[in-house]
Amino acid sequence: MNYFQHFRTIALDAIASLQAAGALTADLDLSRVAAEAPRDASHGDVALNAAMVLAKAAGQKPRELAMLLAARLAQHPDIEQAEVAGPGFINLTARAAFWPARLREILAAGEAYGDSTVGQGKTVNVEYVSANPTGPLHVGHGRGAVFGDALAALLEKAGHTVVREYYINDAGAQVDVLGQSALLRAREALGGTIGEIPAGLYPGDYLVPVGQALAEAHGAELFAKPEAEQVAIARDLAIRMMLDLIRDDLAAVGIRQDVFTSERAIVAAGRVEAALRALEDKGLVYVGVLEPPKGMRPDDWEERPQTLFRASDFGDDVDRPLRKSDGAWTYFATDIAYHFDKYSRGSETLIDVWGADHGGYVKRVAAAMQGLTGARDTLDVKLCQLVRVLRDGELVRMSKRSGDFITLREVVDEVGKDVLRFIMLTRKNDAPLDFDLARAVDQSRDNPVFYVQYAHARCRSVLRHAADEGIDVTPAALAQSDLGLLTDSDEAGLIKLMAGWPRLVEQAAEVHEPHRIAFYLQDLAANFHQLWNKGREDATLRFIQSDQLAATQARMALVQGVVAVIGSGLKVMGVEPAEAM
Repeated sequence: MNYFQHFRTIALDAIASLQAAGALTADLDLSRVAAEAPRDASHGDVALNAAMVLAKAAGQKPRELAMLLAARLAQHPDIEQAEVAGPGFINLTARAAFWPARLREILAAGEAYGDSTVGQGKTVNVEYVSANPTGPLHVGHGRGAVFGDALAALLEKAGHTVVREYYINDAGAQVDVLGQSALLRAREALGGTIGEIPAGLYPGDYLVPVGQALAEAHGAELFAKPEAEQVAIARDLAIRMMLDLIRDDLAAVGIRQDVFTSERAIVAAGRVEAALRALEDKGLVYVGVLEPPKGMRPDDWEERPQTLFRASDFGDDVDRPLRKSDGAWTYFATDIAYHFDKYSRGSETLIDVWGADHGGYVKRVAAAMQGLTGARDTLDVKLCQLVRVLRDGELVRMSKRSGDFITLREVVDEVGKDVLRFIMLTRKNDAPLDFDLARAVDQSRDNPVFYVQYAHARCRSVLRHAADEGIDVTPAALAQSDLGLLTDSDEAGLIKLMAGWPRLVEQAAEVHEPHRIAFYLQDLAANFHQLWNKGREDATLRFIQSDQLAATQARMALVQGVVAVIGSGLKVMGVEPAEAM
């Protein structure tokens, strides 16, 4: 249960009853009525804005309407007190029995606690990573991969149908350079001396196996073929092998995507023509001449007629070319086709996860999708800022494997999948991230991964100890405990924090921000550790007391609840909870 939504529903029912009694006008827009957490926890459990947003339409003063509504709300069995505050806010305090009922919900649901139906019937396509298939993934790709994967899991938990997708940029100059680089390694595999890798080619030793595979498959005869054919053969094999490498790297981080879509296949299937015809039918494609780009002198700019998309009609800075001077499609044109293809497959919402260096490209693609669909919110592009890899505060720059960047696999091999995934979600995606390899595995409260995992492991340890004492610690048995015995302020606070998990899931899913999960889990872990330490100072609050069976059972229910909620959050993040530490 999202208890904020629960109390909002109670408020809407109270408004309806006042309308039925003639005390309130019937025709009111209730969409702005909200239930939120009070700014000050001492003011209650939920704050309602109903009187503030309805008073004008109802022809009443906000405070007078609030008094009327509060009197009706106070009659509900879940509400202990409804108090009017300030100009017309209503602060609600739930009855004491309301919170134990939420803990029982947690015990019944386990890790499924927080599952929502707000996204039911909605299909979302999340495209992430989509690195050019020219080499292994670097740690920056890893941030986008973890963010996209956690976002997909978050949306699924909120009830959406999610398609996880990888777009293969297997057309264009960069894959021809890949083919040329692989040919160089093939010469090397055949016994030739290649010397220093020429500037402009890919230098990493990850292409050595590609060269060996080319040499084994074609031998020296490869180089007797026309140069364009050589490049095409090497390019196609290199792309296949690089994609295998990328899939292996993603699997090491626990990521397996549903769909891999090829740019070349999009072009070959005529999807570019189809998408542009759809834009033409809306009058959004024309032949025109662009102004010189900013900073370029007019005499350095060749004016020529171009096929253009009216991107400026949808907020972009200028209209955008769809064809190059040689008649080939621009990258933008193929990107329009790809996004239209995703949309046409039944995903009404498209989420792209890109690197920060693509920020200048967002407006034009969003403009194209608005032009095609007529909706402003079809596409949401999430930009992931750079990751700096450090070791004890010192920048790590080079990689043995790639030659010029730190690979994702190297970081996974050093710190592990779970640590990498958690750390990648400890900052909002558009904020820079420092990933310190030494601190990531430090066992201290300053390390958020350790702090959360230690809370889960501590809970498991307590439950094992209780089971050894003969207590039935299964969730079903613990749900029968007298949870009214959990009267300490920190015990009650922990239950309320856990009861807020369903709302956080829905909110984070709505704004596409999975980092909120990491923040929430750190708060939950901190509250649990605080209660643990309180029990060390006050023996009456210890989790297990051999002479207080009922209190012990109630506290085991609380501990089992923490296990369930931490497990639920870590599952969204793609992190395995620690059973012992």
